[in-house]
Amino acid sequence: MSDVIQNQKLVTRDKKVAFLECLSGDEKIYHRMCHFTSMSKSSNPNEYSRKYIDESGEVTDITGYSPSYDYAFDLYTNDPVQEELVKIADGELVGTDAVRNIIVVDFTKPTEDKTGYHAVKRSYAVIPDSDGDDENTYTYSGAFRSKSEKEEVVVISDDGHWKTCKIKTESAASVASVQPKTTK
Repeated sequence: MSDVIQNQKLVTRDKKVAFLECLSGDEKIYHRMCHFTSMSKSSNPNEYSRKYIDESGEVTDITGYSPSYDYAFDLYTNDPVQEELVKIADGELVGTDAVRNIIVVDFTKPTEDKTGYHAVKRSYAVIPDSDGDDENTYTYSGAFRSKSEKEEVVVISDDGHWKTCKIKTESAASVASVQPKTTK
């Protein structure tokens, strides 16, 4: 077997984990999205198709993306993420009241200093679909639809178990150390 194949590792679903920004008073905390039975991503590319008169076939280009996630979860008590989503669904919230930030952390991509992980942050409209359609447990389902451009970030966790995360920011000292020096 070649070295290339031996060095490859299968990425399991638990290596890409989502965190929902929950509002707690004035504080915004990203909580791990637990007890979800489904959270599959669709890229939803915008296509521009046309046929040129001098060619026999159609030509297509991608002009943008509008990613979304379909979700489903088993309802648990004392789960801040689920409380947030149930509040939107049961309260029939609309407009900006139904928009939340989600960070998807890629646990296969640690930072060089191994203190955090690379992630993607984006705002999503929470689109509830159905609830209560399982006879064994109470469930909710719906979709998160893109409301912003993606932002590549680095995240860290202070709790030791990645139950919450926050975006890593550079300290003023480290920013100052990389600023170019000006000559007079």
